[in-house]
Amino acid sequence: MDYLTALFCQIDDFCKEFEPKFNSKLIKNNKIRNRPSCISTAEIMTVLIAFHQYRMRDFKTYYQWQVQSIWQRDFPNMPSYNCFLELATRALPAMLVFLTTQMGKCTGIGVVDSTTLSVCHNRRIHSHKVFNHLGELVNFCLTAGNVDDRQGLKQMANHLFGILVADRGYIGKDLSDWLKEKYGITLLTGIKKGMKPKQYTSEQKKLLKKRGVIETIFGQLKNLCQIEHTRHRSERGFILNLISGLTAYCLFPYKPMMFGKKSLLPMK
Repeated sequence: MDYLTALFCQIDDFCKEFEPKFNSKLIKNNKIRNRPSCISTAEIMTVLIAFHQYRMRDFKTYYQWQVQSIWQRDFPNMPSYNCFLELATRALPAMLVFLTTQMGKCTGIGVVDSTTLSVCHNRRIHSHKVFNHLGELVNFCLTAGNVDDRQGLKQMANHLFGILVADRGYIGKDLSDWLKEKYGITLLTGIKKGMKPKQYTSEQKKLLKKRGVIETIFGQLKNLCQIEHTRHRSERGFILNLISGLTAYCLFPYKPMMFGKKSLLPMK
């Protein structure tokens, strides 16, 4: 079985279980026509996730050349490019839930940091992410660019435990005490100039030295999975691109780790 077929089967199995439950929760409105789509939610999700994994830079070229031409036998009912963009937003709820099923679990050793995501040329937002020591995405949240990084961490802390490694942007006795008291999390950060050295064990110092792995992961998310670009036509389009990019990363079999050799991602 080739990778594209395996990816579709995995997503299709998820959609067969998710969609009946999701549709049963929707408010019924007889005035709105619920016309069936020419393509399924699983097909939409497969096309979106594969775009980020096959590392093509332009989605329109990818869709018209790769999907409609090379993959025509696999996706025989693909609509026009503009029609696909309109239909793609229907897959957003399923994509969000599918992402949560693919994220890793907290192992007791995590790394947290934030990175800017440009949504247009003169604005930005922050994306806060937590990864475990295996390089797996554990949690994430989006905040405006003027929100303190420490506030973003508080929104994600309920899924964490053990030791959390962060950069100097997360320094703060109030935050450290809050994490320790509420969730039992030990926050490890570097120190700024003029600060007194912190009393860390040799193992904790080793973890701090490995914190830079998260920058490698951010590089892969932006440069390989393309979670950032400034040509979004709508907020839904931005969110869909971000979620499908994060999902593509979660599905990579090899990820940068805090310990051991860094494996290269599989080529297309």
